[in-house]
Amino acid sequence: MTKLSPTIPLPVAALPPQPLPAPGSSAPGALKVARPAQAVDTAKIAKSASDFEAMAIGQLLQPMFDTVDTSKGTFGGGPGEEAWKPMLVQEFAKQIQAHGGLGLAKPVYDAMLRMQAGTPK
Repeated sequence: MTKLSPTIPLPVAALPPQPLPAPGSSAPGALKVARPAQAVDTAKIAKSASDFEAMAIGQLLQPMFDTVDTSKGTFGGGPGEEAWKPMLVQEFAKQIQAHGGLGLAKPVYDAMLRMQAGTPK
């Protein structure tokens, strides 16, 4: 059994912590939020929101496919099937999203537009 060495106490700061200035305020040390000077590309934002929904659906489907025993199926499982299964799940997710999905794309799209415009909720 090894002996632990005694710990050395660290000095505690004598000054109380100071709150950070609010973002966007003119106070010294205020956090600055950079905004792009470009126009908002709504088609790109819509595609990103759709891709996000498809990815989220894929994450929900993956555990379902992980629990299926494919060793007794037509193709017999194996390393080839294990390598291709995640891609199959993602394609299922893309098709589900393309045919209505879960309704996540619209709120994500709206939130991304608000973030680009710099407006609060």
